[in-house]
Amino acid sequence: MRKLFAPILFLLLLVGTLPSQAQALRGTVVITTENAVVVDQSLIRDMGNAMQNYLNTNPWTRQTYQPIESVQYRMFVGITAIPQNGSYQATMRLIATRPVYGTGYETNLLNINDRSFNFNYTPQTVFAPTTNSFENNLSSLLSFYAYMMLGTDQDTFARLGGSTYYDQARVILQYSAGQSTTNETDEGWTDSGSRNRYWLLNNLTDPQLEAFRTALYAYYRQGMDIFIEKPDEARTSILAALTGIQKANVIRPNTLFLRAFFDAKADEITNIFRTSTDAQQKQQLLALLTDVDPGNLAKYQTINR
Repeated sequence: MRKLFAPILFLLLLVGTLPSQAQALRGTVVITTENAVVVDQSLIRDMGNAMQNYLNTNPWTRQTYQPIESVQYRMFVGITAIPQNGSYQATMRLIATRPVYGTGYETNLLNINDRSFNFNYTPQTVFAPTTNSFENNLSSLLSFYAYMMLGTDQDTFARLGGSTYYDQARVILQYSAGQSTTNETDEGWTDSGSRNRYWLLNNLTDPQLEAFRTALYAYYRQGMDIFIEKPDEARTSILAALTGIQKANVIRPNTLFLRAFFDAKADEITNIFRTSTDAQQKQQLLALLTDVDPGNLAKYQTINR
């Protein structure tokens, strides 16, 4: 079991309100069809329930998670076209969070968009843990993002702690890109674009960009998780993490993971440092963020107010 919430868990166990283990992922899948004509809305509801059930109940890891430790997620699937019966073209947005020690606050782990979330689905579709072979593209998509959520989560608890999960995601990526058993061609599994799931995984596992992942540990475990007790020390760790991300950005500017990170964290970073009394630290942070994330500069400038 992860040790982050051990004191809280001990108290809960004393009153007998906590089961011995919970799922690693807990969340919701919401499907919208504003851009496509759907005759049978019950089919869409069943599809969403099936996707959600697969993510929430599949045993993705041998790691023991307690309810308070689960990775929370919200997956929004927007169906844009139905080229033929049972075939869906869609986009997907995934927001994943984890709890911060000693608080009721959930901090974002991922905030990513997949603009090629295309799949086949019928009520007979089999969802299978696709760690060894290709079943269907929807199983591959859901499994890939499950491992990406768990990998990112584990990176926040130990330096490079998510490697096992990224390895699983890569296996899925490789056999899904090369599959020829269905008609579900999906360029998101290949390097054909610059901002797809192929590059998201490759950014995270590129040895030249390792500073991205080690920054996650500094930001979350050495920063967010101690903020309630040691805010000054937490800010120092978070600034160090952002400095590491800046250095990785010099090696390979404006990667997909960089954008995903700041899409998830810009508001949080602003709120963390707005209450700092260290004017020099604020100026250093603002200069760093102006360089690495100019798109959110208007938010960061409020740090000095």
